[in-house]
Amino acid sequence: MSIFQTVSGKAASQYTIANRLQIQHLLNPTAIKQDRQIDGGDVVKGLSQTPKSLPPRYFYDDRGSDLFEQICQLPEYYLTRTETAILQGCAGEIARLTGACEVVELGSGSSTKTRILLDAYNELEYPLRYVPIDVSAGILESSARELLADYPSLAVRALVSTYELALKGLAPSRLPARMICFLGSTLGNLDRQECDRFFWQITDALNLGEYFLLGIDLQKSPYLLEAAYNDRQGVTAAFNLNMLEHLNWRFDGDFKPTQFEHWAFYNKSDCQIEMHLRSMRSQTVQLRALDLTVEFEEKETILTEISRKFDLNLMQQELRTHGLVPLQVWTDPNQWFGVLLCQMQKT
Repeated sequence: MSIFQTVSGKAASQYTIANRLQIQHLLNPTAIKQDRQIDGGDVVKGLSQTPKSLPPRYFYDDRGSDLFEQICQLPEYYLTRTETAILQGCAGEIARLTGACEVVELGSGSSTKTRILLDAYNELEYPLRYVPIDVSAGILESSARELLADYPSLAVRALVSTYELALKGLAPSRLPARMICFLGSTLGNLDRQECDRFFWQITDALNLGEYFLLGIDLQKSPYLLEAAYNDRQGVTAAFNLNMLEHLNWRFDGDFKPTQFEHWAFYNKSDCQIEMHLRSMRSQTVQLRALDLTVEFEEKETILTEISRKFDLNLMQQELRTHGLVPLQVWTDPNQWFGVLLCQMQKT
């Protein structure tokens, strides 16, 4: 029996977790050679320009993924608990609208919110197939094993990969449909051009009639937004600074994180939070694996993340232009966050 065939009831107990888990590493040497974003070309470009910047992908080594899970539990970080509450209210309707489908999650992390969806499909006695995608192999495997222990009929094919590689390499679904999930308002990390390109990648990965589930953070008070990215415990600051440790490890660097500080603020004109690393002194940094030397002036910054805040009506219009037609939209009572279920239709 293939690991992707569904087993249920007593038969499920005959299969160990290993029988129902497949982990595929797409970040192999061949893939790296084909993708300059993986081999460090994006780091060279970002640190060689003025102002300097780094892609958010470098937040997520194993420690960075763990720190982000901690951020999601912080009292100031409303995003996770608000989106979770919305999903708890609408998961049953999502399952009924999509019918049996393979759940693909980009940036799956600990897969906490995925359980809400799996419970809804399980309640309707649909087969459970899950494809988590993350660059952190450690958290990907640990979360997959926890899910398999709790859902005896679940089959998991985990992809250690960037979004781009994974969307290109998705195997055909064994279920009638597929739903790609992009939750947590991670879309906000992409600028307008990147967002447009990402939506086209989603449509390329879906067949007509298949689904896209999107969670977005909505525009609100700058006070609430800035508090969420400057928590009192300093977890977000540690998450931001850990990017330098990740670069040191990956590219044989000598960044000294203690000589940088976390700086986050709301840019009203662009409707986005900006996170920076600010050099506390003039200094020189080397990334030997990239043959790169970088000079920093005192107070010079590296932009590490934007987090755009969206208008719900404008987002629905943008999705339609890509053939992703919103079937249903859910928000919380405060209108802080939105979850949209879209279906791939002809443009």
